[in-house]
Amino acid sequence: MTTTVHVDIVSVGREVFSGLAEMVFAPAELGELGIAPRHAPLITKLRPGEVRVKINDKETQPFYVSGGMLEVQPHVITILADDAIRAKDIDEAAALDAKKKAEEALADQTGTISYSTASAQLAEAMEQLKSLDRLRKLGK
Repeated sequence: MTTTVHVDIVSVGREVFSGLAEMVFAPAELGELGIAPRHAPLITKLRPGEVRVKINDKETQPFYVSGGMLEVQPHVITILADDAIRAKDIDEAAALDAKKKAEEALADQTGTISYSTASAQLAEAMEQLKSLDRLRKLGK
């Protein structure tokens, strides 16, 4: 029998996922983390990117998070995301539009939007599009 850990992914006002998993991969502030059952306790910031929840050898569920916090306890992994969505529910047209607007804002020399804001918006749009691309490659 495979060992599992309980995983909760929550976003502002809603639960996105709650269930058992064999492994979780998350985009931590200093790089991607792989978290197995009975992992040492840990708290870290998340950067925008894809969280993959490996349910079993045949099923992995991908999610996009725009940032947040990750708490690991030996039997529970909690992701408190600024925003979280199942990868299959990402609106590709909206992500492409956000990417285009962020690129235009970065090229704009008038200073109507800050460079850091435009960079963050571009990074989020790119991570959403990467999540969609990975999902397509998996054939889902």
